[in-house]
Amino acid sequence: GCVVQWLQRQAGILATQVPILIRALSSLGASPRRFLHQTKHECRFSNATGRVQVRFLFRHIYDRTEIARFDSARGRYEALTPLGEPDTECWNSQKEVLEDARAAVDTFCWCNYGLPEAGRVVGRRVQPVVTISPTKDDPLSPRTLLLCTAASFYPREIEVRWLKNGRRATEGVFYGEDLHNGDWTYQTQVMLEDTPQRGEIYTCQVEHASLKTPITVHWGMALLPLPCVGHSWTLGGSVGDWGKERRGLRRLWEGGPLRM
Repeated sequence: GCVVQWLQRQAGILATQVPILIRALSSLGASPRRFLHQTKHECRFSNATGRVQVRFLFRHIYDRTEIARFDSARGRYEALTPLGEPDTECWNSQKEVLEDARAAVDTFCWCNYGLPEAGRVVGRRVQPVVTISPTKDDPLSPRTLLLCTAASFYPREIEVRWLKNGRRATEGVFYGEDLHNGDWTYQTQVMLEDTPQRGEIYTCQVEHASLKTPITVHWGMALLPLPCVGHSWTLGGSVGDWGKERRGLRRLWEGGPLRM
């Protein structure tokens, strides 16, 4: 069907890509036999706004690192690393290659949208499970890391925000990437670093297409009447070393119990 025809056209494109990649590897003094080059074609459907939208990605991955991609939202190939720059320059200079990639939204994605499996996945909505986990990266520091986790939701689009005493927190907030769970659901995390004082209320608020009203989970110091409230307790878990990165958060875990 249309998938086979589209993949046949892609095979012709790959025939020109492989020699370019080999030359790039040779210029770096590396042997191509020691590394792996993958290509992934993704159709990302969304109905978060009530209208089905589709985004096509053609991803090029070298040695577990994505080096270049075509994104239908931009209409061009983009280099994500220096290694991907020669390829993207080559593909963007070829009118036929660009036209074929741009057309994939219709010839590859929408062509398969009517399949029963695709329709069932696009139409489903799964509510997120929201939790707050307090921890410290330095037991001697008064600062606390509050980690809000939204898990097992679909579709992917979601908004997670932190509130402090009813007002949106903007300082000390770090956003993680949306992660695939492997079962057509996603999870994401947003961290707030602050020095909690007794009586202050921290709220993780989540908005999602599956929800009629936002989910709100509260955390505070010794405020027992509130649901999901943190107070003086012993928490078994992990201490995380978080670092800001351009595309998300880097987490280096060190296991061990933590007393709050």
